Amino acid sequence: MAKIIVTTSGKGGVGKTTTSASFSTGLAQRGKKVAVIDFDVGLRNLDLIMGCERRVVFDFVNVIQGEANLKQALIRDKNNDNLYILAASQTRDKDALSLEGVEKVLNDLADEGFDYIVCDSPAGIERGAHHAMYFADEALVVTNPEVSSVRDSDRVIGLLSSKTRRAERGEKVREHLVLTRYNPARVEKGEMLSVKDVQDILAIPLLGVIPESPSVLTSSNAGAPVIADPLSDAGQAYQDLVARFLGEERPMRFMTVEKKGLFNKLFGG
Repeated sequence: MAKIIVTTSGKGGVGKTTTSASFSTGLAQRGKKVAVIDFDVGLRNLDLIMGCERRVVFDFVNVIQGEANLKQALIRDKNNDNLYILAASQTRDKDALSLEGVEKVLNDLADEGFDYIVCDSPAGIERGAHHAMYFADEALVVTNPEVSSVRDSDRVIGLLSSKTRRAERGEKVREHLVLTRYNPARVEKGEMLSVKDVQDILAIPLLGVIPESPSVLTSSNAGAPVIADPLSDAGQAYQDLVARFLGEERPMRFMTVEKKGLFNKLFGG
């Protein structure tokens, strides 16, 4: 039985697609069969981060509209045979999606033996985001440590508990907090909310803290999820996040300012 996971937040630009790409890649690296779907119709970006933009022939809307079948539209990741990408359309608008069409695609993916289906939600709380979250079993709620981002995520948490199929059945979508672009030095200066501040406001379990890191942009520009860079702090943080999601115990890293050793202090390192 495929598990459906939505990556969501109210605010744009917080790292949802970066998280979807690294999360799905991490699951696939661990032997899970994974499909990741870009729900951001009209503003396609997932294929860029996954490095498969030139291989998109058919997209999510083509499948829903019956213009292509699922096997024609799914793109196998060039680095992992367990991972498949279903790109969004750049030429349609979000009205091209329907709950019935989304449900059929999800059911067809489940029939193909996928373990996880990751739904990369568009920003906001309108139609596209509703379609992305409606069928979810679990949710990665992505937020930055700043007030407007956290407030928007709180609104999304309310929708997960009221506007999903599980909510209609009296069940709960299991929520996980993913805190991105975290900079402990700026937290110490009072320029960012702390992890505890965000947890106190949102009151959902913390799955991972992703540090503010130039490696995220570097990896995106290179067409590779940052989790594929094992030397980067953000890549390591996403590896930890995936491990925790799968039930492993991992300490939270990158939450405190790194203290310089005596050698670095003496020689300015």
